Amino acid sequence: MRFQQVALKVLVPAIMAIILSPPAVSLADENEELARELANPVASLISVPFQFNYDGRYGPDDKGERYYVNIQPVVPFSVGQDWNLISRTILPVVYQEDLFPGAGSQFGTGDIVQSLFLSPKKPTSGGMIWGAGPVFLFPTASEELLGTDKWGIGPTAVVLTQKGPWTVGALANHIWSVAGDSDRNDISATFIQPFVAYTTPTAWTFTLQSESTYDWKAEQWSAPVVVVVSKLVQVGQQRISIGVGGRYWADSPDNGPQGFGARLVVTFLFPK
Repeated sequence: MRFQQVALKVLVPAIMAIILSPPAVSLADENEELARELANPVASLISVPFQFNYDGRYGPDDKGERYYVNIQPVVPFSVGQDWNLISRTILPVVYQEDLFPGAGSQFGTGDIVQSLFLSPKKPTSGGMIWGAGPVFLFPTASEELLGTDKWGIGPTAVVLTQKGPWTVGALANHIWSVAGDSDRNDISATFIQPFVAYTTPTAWTFTLQSESTYDWKAEQWSAPVVVVVSKLVQVGQQRISIGVGGRYWADSPDNGPQGFGARLVVTFLFPK
């Protein structure tokens, strides 16, 4: 009788806890949600993407090539109860050769682009997600032909909406040079990145976007159309998104890249 009383005291609360507790979120559901967050540039999610790129057919003889890795850590900081400050850094590591006759080859770091977005923690009543702040250009290139040798600053903003599996939005910035080598060309450039992404319940994401830049000094567009397919997986305790894709240069300067390029993205995620 004593054993039955003890058993009832232990089992009844445990059974009631199971009945009343909410259903557990499956790993697949968590991965799908993380994949959707990754499609949002101002999500409250620490991520470290390594974006490998290849472009070819540079120069008047179409023999130039450029390989580069953009290291792009994204770190959110909580600012009070209602706001996040999102830090997005782009550090390129570049190898290039024969971009123009006599250029030879170069390897090293390029200029850093640092963006800061102040963004509400919750979407607007209409479901809009947005962020805005400053963008900075730092002349960190290790070789002359890998950077601008200019300091720059300007505004940046992003706006998007997420409904079901769809993420649709655009990110933009404009950078003016404010200091640096007076012998190098001044900078006045607008970057526009419209994007649309579809995420499946199995954490596959299909992304179509452009990463266009208009150079106001040279009055020229650089406008690639980019398609990337990515999958969020778990290796041990680490969540990783792996994506492959390509791009087509719809427009570029006379000596810029032509035709098709390639992209591989490996992103390490650190959800809270």
